[in-house]
Parts: sequence; structure tokens; C-alpha cells
Amino acid sequence: MQAKTGYRAISRFIFGSPFKVRPVADVIRRKPYPDAMATLENMPHKGARLISKTVKSAASNALVANKQLAEDMLYVREIMIDEGPRLKRIWYRGKGRADMQLKRMCHITVVVDEIAGAGASGKAGK
Repeated sequence: MQAKTGYRAISRFIFGSPFKVRPVADVIRRKPYPDAMATLENMPHKGARLISKTVKSAASNALVANKQLAEDMLYVREIMIDEGPRLKRIWYRGKGRADMQLKRMCHITVVVDEIAGAGASGKAGK
């Protein structure tokens, strides 16, 4: 059995197309937590707001679980944008026709972890 590494937060059934949210996630992957949050706050995309909430939640989970951690010691280890269910709606068109409009959802999973060699745990090994 593997030891648990990292602190996780999951946001499910978020109204946002995973195809539009994934490029935003690629920008902050493997970045330190303060840099990732600064980047997300300055991006104009809707996906940046959605991801920032989940990253904040994962960092809060880390800080509550391990009181020796500080925000500067964390980095975004993993971020996954999975496809959620689709709401299917009728989109009325001309000449009595109708199309199907898909309202896409996504699931956002963020794992933050401690930077190796930072803080109290890094000093304990020396």
C-alpha cells in the first residue's frame, strides 16, 4: 500500500467546457502555489476563476492537515480536467427545424504537495 502524498481537492459538475478549461490548467501545472494563484488572478478566462477556487481549496486542505506547512512551501503537483455529463437542450432553428445544444460540464481535480527540501520536513532529514 502506497503512502498518501499530496493534498487533494475536487470540484465536480462545474459548468464549463473541459476543452476551454484545460489550456488554463496547463499554464499552472507544476508551478509554486503563490505563482499559480497570481497567474490565475490575472487571466481573463472563466476557467481561471473555476480552477482558482479548487486550487485554494486544495491548499487549505494541506494547511489544515499539516500545521507546519506554509503557502510558500506548496506547489501544484497535479491538475486534471475531466469531462462531466452534458445537458442536452433543444436549439430552435429556422424553417421548423431544431438542433441539439450540449451544455458541457467538467470535473476539476487538483493535488498540491510540499516542495521537496522546503520547510521543517526538509531540515529534519539532514
